[in-house]
Amino acid sequence: MATQEEKKILFGQILLEKKLITEEQIKDALDIQEINGKALGDVLVDLEYTTSDLIMKALSEYLGMEIVSLADININQEVLDKIPPSIANLYRIIPIGFENSTLTVAQQDPLDIQQIDDLRFLLKHDIKPALAEREEIANAIDRCYPKTNESVDEILDKFQHNFSATHYSSDRETIEMEHVKGMSKDTPVKSFVNLILLQAVMVKASDIHFESFENEFRIRYRVDGVLREKIPVPVLFANGIVSRIKVMANMDIAERRLPQDGRILLTIRGNSVDIRISTLPTNYGESVVMRILDKSSVSLDLVRLGMVPENLKTIKNLMRKPNGIILVTGPTGSGKTTTLYACLNHVNVTGLKIITIEDPVEYEIDGIMQIQVNPETDVTFAKCLRSILRQDPDIILVGEIRDLETLEIAIQASLTGHLVLSTLHTNDAPSTITRLVNMGLKPYLITASLAAVISQRLVKKICPECREEYTPDKDIINELNLQDYELQDKHFYKGRGCSSCNRTGYKGRMSILEIMQITEDICSHIIKQSSTETLGEIARNNGMQTLLESGLSAVYTGLTTLEEVERETSIN
Repeated sequence: MATQEEKKILFGQILLEKKLITEEQIKDALDIQEINGKALGDVLVDLEYTTSDLIMKALSEYLGMEIVSLADININQEVLDKIPPSIANLYRIIPIGFENSTLTVAQQDPLDIQQIDDLRFLLKHDIKPALAEREEIANAIDRCYPKTNESVDEILDKFQHNFSATHYSSDRETIEMEHVKGMSKDTPVKSFVNLILLQAVMVKASDIHFESFENEFRIRYRVDGVLREKIPVPVLFANGIVSRIKVMANMDIAERRLPQDGRILLTIRGNSVDIRISTLPTNYGESVVMRILDKSSVSLDLVRLGMVPENLKTIKNLMRKPNGIILVTGPTGSGKTTTLYACLNHVNVTGLKIITIEDPVEYEIDGIMQIQVNPETDVTFAKCLRSILRQDPDIILVGEIRDLETLEIAIQASLTGHLVLSTLHTNDAPSTITRLVNMGLKPYLITASLAAVISQRLVKKICPECREEYTPDKDIINELNLQDYELQDKHFYKGRGCSSCNRTGYKGRMSILEIMQITEDICSHIIKQSSTETLGEIARNNGMQTLLESGLSAVYTGLTTLEEVERETSIN
């Protein structure tokens, strides 16, 4: 039987024979598919090399599969019950018939052989695939499964019903390894992990935390920068769930005494999702954190990052500079990397060569050469940076400046005609100068190479579905030192809380920025080694908007709340 890859190639040959595409076009599509994980037909349509109707007809003839119109089919509830909502959402399928123990399923990528095998295993039925349009499947799922997905409670009930506590022993030290391996392959465990991943992607979580305690196994999602707890899972399922995750990430399930790192590549709801796994041994078992890098949920477009127009214009102008260093600063999780990716994406044109050094490479961008740091093989930021200078780049991104050696090479790169982008951990833009000096950099090198420092924070946006005007408490106004004259004719908003925002009142995040451009005035004070306060005052006199002022601009335009701005700027 042909493998999935062989089927893709054979299908490409069929399209060539039918003269629907050219050899160059099929090669382009296969290259792009390898990166984004989409169905081959979808890639060809996205590239406008052919149409969806022609792809469907070609697939139907090639695979001998029926094309169904879901809008014309009335699906029996007994048939719908054959596939749980979580599985329908995860695999983007819809059941349309059941006869002689065979379930007919409409799917959007019939070349995905693994999907059919998974469904046979999960559902314990023979599967007969049928072809349907992507949008029709999505509409049918929304129509037939009004309850978006199965709840964690329901899955746990199935666990309790199907498996005894003796099978999932809570004794983490004496449990047999064969039992652990068996648990990782059990259908309820696989279904549960799939459900957790699906829910995390649907709520746009950035991380999933699996935490082992003495009497419970806690699962939390980080959404909009805040951890939200799901229902605790009984401890007796901890080993099976952790083992399943480790199997998916090709990690050693027998090793529970040392930290491990792994990676899972999935296609969820038609989107390519890259998941980075980190395990850590604790008193009561292993703690697992899954970092979700979902390309569909992250905007690499500067315009969509939510910056005020003045900041957006300034950053675009900075990216036109032929050389110099631009530093983006802020604490972990403040969106520095996303901003830099968006900057690169903005200038990613044929006439420029862009090379990045990252740890890790979070998002792959077409047309940009990206290098993964690997200390085990001595592939460090400094060594890579030395080497790529001989690759004739125009723009260089260094994921993070961690030491003086890397900083000095970055300086040399900027002085020899390269634009260098990087990140640094400082609280605000002016204090970055002090940090560079403390790292051992001479002030004259800072003035010769540094173009700008961008300090950044992320604040939660008010949910547009339940936004309402309100009068803020005096305490928060006093906390931010706002005067009455500053508040005249100002309107304040908050989210009431609704189903769209999970009753939080917030939905999504936006950037607030403090951009300090290195002017001649600032340069003279850097040489004098003036204080951070003096540098900040000069920058503000030259038009720099502080993080607080940037946040208040977002408040006054109804995008966020005073509480969010106070939370993110109170450390300054």
